[in-house]
Amino acid sequence: MAEAEKSGMSLEAWLMVGLIVSVALSTLVIAVVSAGKTTVFSPYQNDDEFSDQQLTVMRENLETSKFNIANTMSTPMLVNDWQEPHRTLLVIAAPEKPFDAAEAAAIYDFVTERGGKVILASNSTNAQLVAEEFGVKYFDAPVRDDPSTGRYYEVTTDNDERVSPDTKKLWAVSSVTRGVDSMGDEKYIPCSTQDVSSRTVQNCRIPVLFHRPTAIQVLDDQADTDREIHVLAQASTSAQIDLGKGENNPTLGEGETGLIIRINYPGQTVLDEKTNNNYGEVDVTGSIVFVSDHSVLANHLWDKEIATATGKQQCDSQLYLDFGHMCWDTDSQGLNSGLGDTTWNGNSMFFTALIEDMMEFDNTDITTQVTRAYSEFNIVFDESRHVSSTLSMPFTEAIGAIVLLTSDGVLKWLIILNLFALLAIAIMVVPEKENWRHVFDLTRFRERPTKLDPSQYQRRTREALLSKVRQFNDLTRDEFARKSPAEVMHMVREPRLVELVSSNRSYSNEELRELIPHIRRWGN
Repeated sequence: MAEAEKSGMSLEAWLMVGLIVSVALSTLVIAVVSAGKTTVFSPYQNDDEFSDQQLTVMRENLETSKFNIANTMSTPMLVNDWQEPHRTLLVIAAPEKPFDAAEAAAIYDFVTERGGKVILASNSTNAQLVAEEFGVKYFDAPVRDDPSTGRYYEVTTDNDERVSPDTKKLWAVSSVTRGVDSMGDEKYIPCSTQDVSSRTVQNCRIPVLFHRPTAIQVLDDQADTDREIHVLAQASTSAQIDLGKGENNPTLGEGETGLIIRINYPGQTVLDEKTNNNYGEVDVTGSIVFVSDHSVLANHLWDKEIATATGKQQCDSQLYLDFGHMCWDTDSQGLNSGLGDTTWNGNSMFFTALIEDMMEFDNTDITTQVTRAYSEFNIVFDESRHVSSTLSMPFTEAIGAIVLLTSDGVLKWLIILNLFALLAIAIMVVPEKENWRHVFDLTRFRERPTKLDPSQYQRRTREALLSKVRQFNDLTRDEFARKSPAEVMHMVREPRLVELVSSNRSYSNEELRELIPHIRRWGN
């Protein structure tokens, strides 16, 4: 057996030191990189500097309503594996990176085959691949309205001074359940807070404020037939796509500059608890809502108090009269203040009504033990669309790959810990092996066994024969060592092998090769 090499520190120790250092450096890099990145449109980020651009108030409001709130950091490809997808709403706000084809297809199947619900809010073509699955087009430029008469809202500073008008900050009046083109005189009726709480919003509309929306359109060549399309809100006929100075800014035409589009897929069959308390097939409706601006969900437009503190003006502001443009209670396609309260109560009023209408609360096939409990319905915020920095991207993608294996929190951490455990075992628990043995040794993966000296062939052959004789006669090493040469030769019996054991003559390599088959057959 070859002598083990001595060194100041073993290879196993060096590998363990490398593992510890790499983990420490990884943690440090993630902390440093994350510290310099601004996180916005997150339902969990409470940074005071960017608090107006987060979704925390939306999440808190929905939690107060007792919805089951969750988030996903990995990929929308998992949506079809979620529990009770027909009772789950996926909220995708401000995608900073585009979806790939597999993710878009997964969302399409989630809505059209599993009865899932989705709200996708974006003002860029990062949402286009998903939109194409449903026959919807996102424009890659904001919408602006006529400065003199257009549908934009006024904003003031902390000193109540008028902010220079921004004709890209649009308002619209939106229905919850159907497009304005299918409504009669009820389109002028404002929804009240009582209408929203009782879910009777079919025959009224709600004002919605946008920050800088783009335009969205339903394409005519969509192949889906068993669906219902509703353009819930749209910009004015005079609104243009703002391509920039010196460009030919197009006007899309009457009813073509959509701001909120809802597409329903009714009549899907899923399993749920029925009114007889047994599981069975029930009919549900998959639904997706495309919104042309992600800021509609941000704190500064979601909550009325924050909106007021940041200068958003209601229709009773003198600024609308002084500068002669329309508000939602004076526009010909807006609301009639004589039919109810036209106050804008924050976008929370509209989206709360929308979310509750999309869910299966009114499904009479499902037991009331489910439909009466908000906690039986899930709202998942998708945070996987935010861009990571170059340094932190590998770590984000690695965690995403692990989450692809399972969405269960306990199993996810078990997988991570098992990976570290397997690496530690490979480094520490591999024993030293004799170099001449044909054994894969992780601790010596760069070594080659010491080549056997040809002069030792005869001795090794003789030792192999004697070892086989000892084992055949069921003797220990000590018992075999006490046997006399005559007794050993008597146990061998075969003349050619007896000669190998007892003779001192030198065998050539060719002779030894001839003896090896005899040794193998001996005792059989």
